[in-house]
Amino acid sequence: MAATKVTLVNPALERMRSGGVALGLSVRLARQPEICRIAKATGHDFLFIDGQHATFDPETIVNLASTAIPLGIAPMYRVRGLNDPDTPMLLDNGVTGIIFPDINTAEEARRAVEICKFAPVGRRSVGAVFPQFNCQTPPLAEALPMLNASTAVVIMVETGKGLENIEAIAKVPGVDVVHIGTNDLMLDMGKPGRLDDPIVEQALDRAVKACKAAGIFAGCGGIRDIKRQAAIAKRGIQYFTTQSDTGFLLAAGKAWVDGVRGG
Repeated sequence: MAATKVTLVNPALERMRSGGVALGLSVRLARQPEICRIAKATGHDFLFIDGQHATFDPETIVNLASTAIPLGIAPMYRVRGLNDPDTPMLLDNGVTGIIFPDINTAEEARRAVEICKFAPVGRRSVGAVFPQFNCQTPPLAEALPMLNASTAVVIMVETGKGLENIEAIAKVPGVDVVHIGTNDLMLDMGKPGRLDDPIVEQALDRAVKACKAAGIFAGCGGIRDIKRQAAIAKRGIQYFTTQSDTGFLLAAGKAWVDGVRGG
């Protein structure tokens, strides 16, 4: 009997490559795999597991990834920084995308790619077995190109310096998404919380233009209004999180309680 051909796709990347908008559920509170099923049931494409602002042990992250992959949800993890020592280990154990915060130069973006991609694109070390293949073991000559194509490198631009260099960052081979971190950008600009400032719209437009020129995708974080999210999607932003697990619980819980008391 002929062997089954092994394939590997990243649902978020596939959505964007087909011209759609990849929507993520930001995970800060949940620790159980049920959050992956909730993401699937609500139509999300990826998990944005926030290791920069929340506390996760590696085993929890890997358990989330092992549940997400068979469901068709991309488990992506925001590391603590460019030099987070856990990054290669998490990729070897099922995480399918790394979100790098506070990237300011093309050289830093190249380093991010080196960490996440195998040669000839990067310098990632080869592990023994990759959970992304659900215990199948395709030859490395087939597996490594598939892993390169399906492992998302998301570069967060969150400062004025990063914005100045965004065109060069977008052109770095191996970068998949350039993601504007609106809250930190406005903090760096001396306007904390001013997400209605024209600087935000200008930054998003510049990201879209730079990414289109480089053949990659523009992302955005920090904007939590439904109408504004729909509007930024129309502007060409193809990657963002809808809301955090905490935010969804608070909003739904308050609306329910207010409805009961008001009724």
